[in-house]
Amino acid sequence: MTAVSETYRDDQASKFGMWLFLFTEMLLFGGLFIVYSVYRFRNADAFHLASEELSVTVGTVNTIILLVSSATIAMSVTAIRKQDRKTALLLLGTTALLGLAFLVNKYFEWGEHIGEHIYPGSSVLATRGQGDVLFYGLYYFMTGLHALHIIVGLVFMGFVIVFISTNRINSGKYVMLENCGLYWHLVDMIWIFLFPLFYLIT
Repeated sequence: MTAVSETYRDDQASKFGMWLFLFTEMLLFGGLFIVYSVYRFRNADAFHLASEELSVTVGTVNTIILLVSSATIAMSVTAIRKQDRKTALLLLGTTALLGLAFLVNKYFEWGEHIGEHIYPGSSVLATRGQGDVLFYGLYYFMTGLHALHIIVGLVFMGFVIVFISTNRINSGKYVMLENCGLYWHLVDMIWIFLFPLFYLIT
């Protein structure tokens, strides 16, 4: 009984710690959204024109990718609860592949803009005015920070996959998988805000 109680307390503490971490992340991006809103208000026309240079198709595809990945990681939790380790691993692997697909799309999208010398500090961007400089500065920083969170999530997922494979995560102990899912949902939610801010403001 004591062992069960200690395990329960450990799980609760782990979940609380994850929620606290997610709260700090929301504060971080919330602050960035406020900064974006202020600069957009002051440079509405420049932000509008710069946004038209981004590919709505790529942004939409990445949105779909992350929404599907949220579903697959949620289903992996259900699978582990039902003691279906094979399905849980398959769903997590699918989530990881979708996360990698997102990063590949972002890599090519960034590469296209960088190839056109449109990036912070470039002489080409500097000649276009302060509004464009602010837009692309925020674009690279905020989407780059989001991509970094994707990478962290994939590393986290890698550990979870190993722990499921070695039965350290199972139907009786899966809080680490739940925490991984919570983190991934946060990453998806942040993108749901980034997508319209940068791609759909036109």
